[in-house]
Amino acid sequence: MPVTVLLVDDEPLVRAGLRAVLAAQPDIEVVGEASDGAAVIPLVRRLRPDVVAMDVRMPLMDGIEATRALLRTVSDPPKILVVTTFENDEYVYEALRAGADGFLLKRARPAEIVHAVRLVAEGESLLFPASVRQLAAEYGDGGGNRAARAAMERAALTEREAEVLRLMARGLSNAEIAGRLIVGTETVKSHVSAVLAKLGARDRTQAVIAAYESGFVAPG
Repeated sequence: MPVTVLLVDDEPLVRAGLRAVLAAQPDIEVVGEASDGAAVIPLVRRLRPDVVAMDVRMPLMDGIEATRALLRTVSDPPKILVVTTFENDEYVYEALRAGADGFLLKRARPAEIVHAVRLVAEGESLLFPASVRQLAAEYGDGGGNRAARAAMERAALTEREAEVLRLMARGLSNAEIAGRLIVGTETVKSHVSAVLAKLGARDRTQAVIAAYESGFVAPG
C-alpha cells in the first residue's frame, strides 16, 4: 500500500512542487490539498492520510495550532510533517512540542522530501536528529522544564530503556540500536514501545523532546 499524504500550505506553488515530487514516487500518493490549517481536521477524517505535510505558518490557523487540534480531536491521527522556510525557527520547535513528528525545509531537494515522508511514515527513526538537538538547545528549557523532569522521574525507565532513549535521541533507527546493543530488532521495538508508554509520548520524536527538556539528555 502506498503512503498517502495530505498537503497543507497557503502557497499554491509550494503545494504544486510537493505534489510533483511526491506523486512521482510509486509508493507515495497525494490524496488531497488544503490552503490553511483550519481545513485539516475535516480532510483528515474524510481522506485518512498516513502523513500530513503542513506549513508551519499560515494566515488563519498555523501548523502549530492545527497540530494540537488534530491530535486532540482525531482518533488514530496521521503522522505530521511540518514544512518550514527556516530550519532554526522557534515555530518549528513549538510544532514539535505540540506533537509534530518532524519537519521539512521548503528548499529541500526532491530526494530529501521523499526520504522525509517515508521516514516519518515508518516512525522508526528520528528525522534530522542534529537539527532537533539544535532546536532543543536554543528553544528548550535546558533541562529546566519541571513538568518534563517530573514525567521522566515518574516513568522510572529501566537501565536498558534509558539506553534506548539516549540512542533514539542520537537519531539511531531500531535496526541501528539493535546492532549497537547486540539484540534483535523486535527486542528494540519492545523497548521503544515501553519508553513511549512510560513517558506518555505519541512517538519517538515526542519522547526525544521530553528527554531534552527534562535534562535526561543534553542537546549539545
